[in-house]
Amino acid sequence: MDMLWSGWGDPTRATPLPDTVIGLLRDMLGVKPRSAEPVTLEEIPVPDSPLAPAVREALRGAVGSAEHVRTDAESRVRHTRGKSTPDLLRIREGDVTDTPAAVVLPGSHDEVAAVLGVCAEHGVAVVPFGGGTSVVGGLAPASRGAFVALDLRRMDGLLDLDPVSRTATLQPGLRAPHAEALLAEQGFTLGHFPQSYEWATIGGFAAARSSGQASAGYGRFDEMVLGLTLATPSGTLEVGRAPRSAAGPDLRQLVLGSEGAFGVITSVTVRIRPVPETRIYEGWRFDSFEAGSAALRRLAQDGPRPTVLRLSDETETLIGLARPDAIGSSDPQGAGCQAIVGYEGTPQDTAHRRESAAAVLRACGGTFAGSEPGEHWAAGRYSAPYLRDSLLDAGAFAETLETAAFWSRLPELYASVRQALTGTLTEAGTPPLVMCHISHVYENGASLYFTVVSAQGEDPVAHWEPAKHAANEAILAAGGTISHHHGVGTDHGDWYVREAGPLGVEALKAVKRSLDPAGLVNPGVLLPVD
Repeated sequence: MDMLWSGWGDPTRATPLPDTVIGLLRDMLGVKPRSAEPVTLEEIPVPDSPLAPAVREALRGAVGSAEHVRTDAESRVRHTRGKSTPDLLRIREGDVTDTPAAVVLPGSHDEVAAVLGVCAEHGVAVVPFGGGTSVVGGLAPASRGAFVALDLRRMDGLLDLDPVSRTATLQPGLRAPHAEALLAEQGFTLGHFPQSYEWATIGGFAAARSSGQASAGYGRFDEMVLGLTLATPSGTLEVGRAPRSAAGPDLRQLVLGSEGAFGVITSVTVRIRPVPETRIYEGWRFDSFEAGSAALRRLAQDGPRPTVLRLSDETETLIGLARPDAIGSSDPQGAGCQAIVGYEGTPQDTAHRRESAAAVLRACGGTFAGSEPGEHWAAGRYSAPYLRDSLLDAGAFAETLETAAFWSRLPELYASVRQALTGTLTEAGTPPLVMCHISHVYENGASLYFTVVSAQGEDPVAHWEPAKHAANEAILAAGGTISHHHGVGTDHGDWYVREAGPLGVEALKAVKRSLDPAGLVNPGVLLPVD
């Protein structure tokens, strides 16, 4: 099944907001119904593909069949940009300025290499496309001419599983649920469950340094990766031949997070773990975000560390965003902040960690809220993007952004970003609701994930740009990183250049010149075009 072209995921799962929530949006934020319906897929004025016949024929030869080179309007629209709110607003208006000239579907590493060779010969840019879930402009290249989307869906297999070493080699177009199903057949799990889980792919996880909701227990995706194969216009790069090595710099780290700017990931070797026998998710309550943050820090630094560890601030708790399937419902627990704590593993290990963690949480002022909050969170853990679409349908603007910092800087970062978003949007006449949660914890710091809801204003995309700019400035000024797990794309490029510094950027540009001399692979993503 293809993802909804004008929204997120499965079209049958997008449901209208209840009248009570629509009334709340109207009364609190001044949200008004949309003045016009979005265009339909058939109404989008997609121009004919500018790809020359000779290039089309060469691409067909590279992938072995004409059916794997698509130039029809629908295929090209479905591969236009990603799934950020500005992306969706633009495509709903029929904006096809970033539409690829063709969609090419290779079936192997060799076919990927052949496509790159054809594109290098003809000067055509290439954008690797996995699940299409980028929310930072990662699929909107700064191409000076025609480009093709390289859809990796045919490369969706489990190539190897080593039960002794507990490793698996996966192809890049394998969607996460299918990967979990293949591993589960042999008793293993990857343990990577980001909000994009239902649609995102293994290659995308690696390319964007994805982080899943169970990262406290399983780690980030980049921590799971043991080896990769990268097809580049200059040849094939294979990295990672042992779990750890002192043989020079770790070249895996050049590929992880490279967002397709250096080449196309064609296989990923990851560590795997046994499928947990027990999964328990529960809720805890804290009087304030400060108190809850201190409790999470205690567990992250001194243990025992749960598998899932999340904390919503007061506003997010009040609104009920920790339960996207029940947004706007009254909260029987009252004021304060809700934490979701989860444990996965053997019954004995889970029971021990749960008991020990509960003692720490109580010592930090937490109150046990029972299993219901955790079970509701688990049931709706992938629902938030559908809620965003429903909000857009109702005439609201809804978007997210995230960052991370050391524990000592987290309070200032939290306050600065909230102030930047609230001040900018209020000044624009669309006062927002700004919510936040801690979604990933480490011994030395944590991430902050913000959700912003407001009225759309006259021009919803233009209305968001100053707020996003102000938030990015606040992030760098407060010592945060411009992205914890969404990536850089084109949206964060200016701030990534400042974060990495001039010498760091020049070093990465030297790598790109070596692997992609003509600058044809995802131009403008991650690094600016010279």
